[in-house]
Amino acid sequence: MRIIVTNDDGIHAPGLKVLQAIAHELSDDVWTVAPETDQSGVSHSLSLHDPLRLRKVGEREFAVKGTPSDCVIMGMRKVLADKAPDLVLSGVNRGQNVAEDVIYSGTIAGAMEGAILGLPAIALSQAFPAGQRDNTPWGCAETHAASLIRKLLDDGLDEGTLVNINFPACQPEDVKGVAVTMQGRRGLDVLKLDERMDGRNNPYFWLTPTRGTPHLANGTDLKALAEHRISVTPLQLNMTHEPTMTRFARLFG
Repeated sequence: MRIIVTNDDGIHAPGLKVLQAIAHELSDDVWTVAPETDQSGVSHSLSLHDPLRLRKVGEREFAVKGTPSDCVIMGMRKVLADKAPDLVLSGVNRGQNVAEDVIYSGTIAGAMEGAILGLPAIALSQAFPAGQRDNTPWGCAETHAASLIRKLLDDGLDEGTLVNINFPACQPEDVKGVAVTMQGRRGLDVLKLDERMDGRNNPYFWLTPTRGTPHLANGTDLKALAEHRISVTPLQLNMTHEPTMTRFARLFG
């Protein structure tokens, strides 16, 4: 099995090394094509107005001056043009990608681009305790990911579907199981504006994620992580909301 590994935290991110190790549990044919710099929060953007620069950084390792989506396209169309990959793995992101994160996440976008290109694709993220980013428990993903991926691949992924896996902020032995979940919802206060003043007394702003106390609805990715369970969420490329489509059909006759 030929695997493309990518991420949004950048080519030097510790989570990428974790994902490479996970991928090597599945195959010896592992190729890394990841962003040159941190691309967190870029969602599914493409670099349409700037050239893509490809740099070889190691054996079967390449950095792209672009987004995670650019990386997967570059991996498919250039790096592995001789023989297409069989799987796209994106991550392991430092920090969970649940609820509204799904909309913004470059990690999920990397997997989504793989699904668009017709490949099985899985995004992986590792939660960390609040305020302890530097103490991310990578061992949780490292221990449990490969077996989960094998099960998903053996069962098969539907066309146009990708999988979003989130590992809880705990040690591997403290995981309480696996939960198949739906995307949760935190609420309206996902981001806040942090206003500051520069040396010329001009205002500038930072977008800052908020960490409130979300409603942990049953069956959601948020609740699974809170219970120290691994969250497995199937996502689809087709974002049409069919119940509203049916209602609109009646509305417009």
